[in-house]
Amino acid sequence: MELNESMVGDAAVRLKRAQGQLAGVIAMIEQGEDCVKVLTQLAAVSKAIDRAGFKIVASGMRHCQDARARGEEAPMSVEQLEKLFLALA
Repeated sequence: MELNESMVGDAAVRLKRAQGQLAGVIAMIEQGEDCVKVLTQLAAVSKAIDRAGFKIVASGMRHCQDARARGEEAPMSVEQLEKLFLALA
């Protein structure tokens, strides 16, 4: 299934924000910041990336459901979507 802007718009924004956060974490490490502060920020980056992934899977599920409702073949099976979902969990 090919992704388009309408499917991943919010996820792309989340990933761009996470990219900036990750750059900040790298800078913190290079500057010798406190371990607790670094790990707190790293956890926030990880959570943002996870949420973006779940958002993409959820969009894919809606896209496939809409295709089935129109009587079309869905681009992905339920099993494929489940496997992607579990890969993120």
